[in-house]
Amino acid sequence: MAILVTGGAGYIGSHTCIELLNENYEIIIVDNFSNSKKESLERIRKITNKDFGFYEVDLLDQANLEKVFIENDIEAVIHFAGFKAVGESVQIPLSYYHNNITGTLILCELMAKYKVYNMVFSSSATVYGMSETVPISEDFPLGATNPYGKTKLMIEEILGDLVVSNPDWSIAILRYFNPIGAHKSGLIGEDPNGIPNNLMPYIAQVAVGKLKELTVFGNDYDTLDGTGIRDYIHVVDLALGHLKALQYILEHNGIDAYNLGTGDGYSVLQVVEEFEQASGVKIPFTIRSRRPGDIPVCYANPIKSKEKLNWTAKRGIREMCEDTWRWQQNNPNGYEEKKMHEIYCNYLEKVNMMKGRKSCAISYILTRKSS
Repeated sequence: MAILVTGGAGYIGSHTCIELLNENYEIIIVDNFSNSKKESLERIRKITNKDFGFYEVDLLDQANLEKVFIENDIEAVIHFAGFKAVGESVQIPLSYYHNNITGTLILCELMAKYKVYNMVFSSSATVYGMSETVPISEDFPLGATNPYGKTKLMIEEILGDLVVSNPDWSIAILRYFNPIGAHKSGLIGEDPNGIPNNLMPYIAQVAVGKLKELTVFGNDYDTLDGTGIRDYIHVVDLALGHLKALQYILEHNGIDAYNLGTGDGYSVLQVVEEFEQASGVKIPFTIRSRRPGDIPVCYANPIKSKEKLNWTAKRGIREMCEDTWRWQQNNPNGYEEKKMHEIYCNYLEKVNMMKGRKSCAISYILTRKSS
């Protein structure tokens, strides 16, 4: 039986697919490439040396999405697919409500039709809104302040109603804090469309010369250096959290929400300093006034995930920065086919996988044929 991964070609989705394949799960990826690149699928194959099913389908396309359920024996769904930019959601709210909520409704209708009752849902810490205290626990009041966060919160409520209507459903809601980092190989990482919305890819693009300087919004918060503090989590730790959640829902019914964060907070300037240490590159920045809606401090209480899912984040901020820099150096303009062979060879050498092979070129040819 297979695990269906919606949005599996995206940043978090691609890292999760790698970990699923490494644990010998059969996976089927569905993606429409609105927030991702086809090249990421090829690189998943290179890292794992395993193949998987793929459908280029939009979740709003019910007829073609249903073919995925007809043609595959699906056991569970990990649901990443959706629009994800906070600022953009304020500008085009109807697109976010239609895409994220309607797409999830169609997915859930098909899951119910084909008796697939297991889901891990990609939610967000934005559902907590303007929390006044930290660390943030799962029982804190919910109240998103932008359309993106509101779609996540509405979907959480919809999934709760599903479980009430039918006790066969088993759903884990994962509330992410701030994913950063990249796969150790340098093959997979965050490749945002246009100017990045998040801190780390912006820093990385400044470091590689793609952007001129970093803009820091606010240096007058009541924090150690005046800049906002957030909980940054390595994307591989986040991916492994999905595996733990999947294992849990396959053995338990019902619904529950879990924070995926480290429980530690770092300021913007601390992250800049860590990245400079990891990369050896000075990051120029300018200070501007605070953005409306930003809060001084936000970090998770991850105890529930540890106790119920047996999951904890293990990678620190320096490793997050080092892995981000490796990805950005190898891929200054994001995913590029012409660089993949060189990057893949370097990765194989680092993990001692070249033993017994005549050359990386031969290895590359063989893996191309197997994909």
